[in-house]
Amino acid sequence: MLLRLARLPFDDYLAALSVMLDHLTPGRALAFALSAVATWWLYVPLHELAHAYGCLLGGGTVTKLEIDGIYGAALLQRVFPFVSVGSEYAGRLSGFDTGGSDATYLLADFLPFVATIAVGVPLLRAAGRPTRRPLAQAVMFGVALPIAFAPFISLIGDYYEMGSILVSRAVAALDPGFAVARWRADDLPKLVGETFAAGAGGTLGDALGIGAAFLLGCALAWLTYAAGVALSEAGSAWRARGAAPGVAR
Repeated sequence: MLLRLARLPFDDYLAALSVMLDHLTPGRALAFALSAVATWWLYVPLHELAHAYGCLLGGGTVTKLEIDGIYGAALLQRVFPFVSVGSEYAGRLSGFDTGGSDATYLLADFLPFVATIAVGVPLLRAAGRPTRRPLAQAVMFGVALPIAFAPFISLIGDYYEMGSILVSRAVAALDPGFAVARWRADDLPKLVGETFAAGAGGTLGDALGIGAAFLLGCALAWLTYAAGVALSEAGSAWRARGAAPGVAR
């Protein structure tokens, strides 16, 4: 079961790629590339806004959401006053307060990935089915990729942070003096560099804690994808029942 879970995203990607290659033309390849780029351009600011509204829905406050100018941050700033133009990342929620609530923190991290479950994975799996409309399949494949694979793109970002919230809270339950913020970050390489730099005082416990948080984040990413698969299969089963003779929709 674990192997099947681990293979799910790769199998779905290869299935969709195979269907596209069976009908590949320069026009369809261009349609795939343009749809993937356009989806990424739209998805990035929506993803970051979902982080902000996850915090707000959980009862927290948001003061600064950085978005790179290439993603239309200047326009978004006119609607969302907490948006800041420019970031060293594509986007980053840098000014927020969860009120000390880990549930709010997790909601802020996770809310953007509801799109993976509800949109990205079902679209990717639909693109992997035989088709009589190869142009539409190429576009669907391009749209699906950035959204379906967002959790894996975020393994050293949002998903590491989710894992670190859970691991650090578990450690704090055993050691009330533990500083829960020590392992929490949305940039794993930067955290590792700062923790284990000369004179920073990084310990074996830090290495174990950060490693455990990363592994847990990986597990959560694959479970997110699996939730999208479950939703896709439930939708397919419902459509099959509705299409059966004598079954009313």
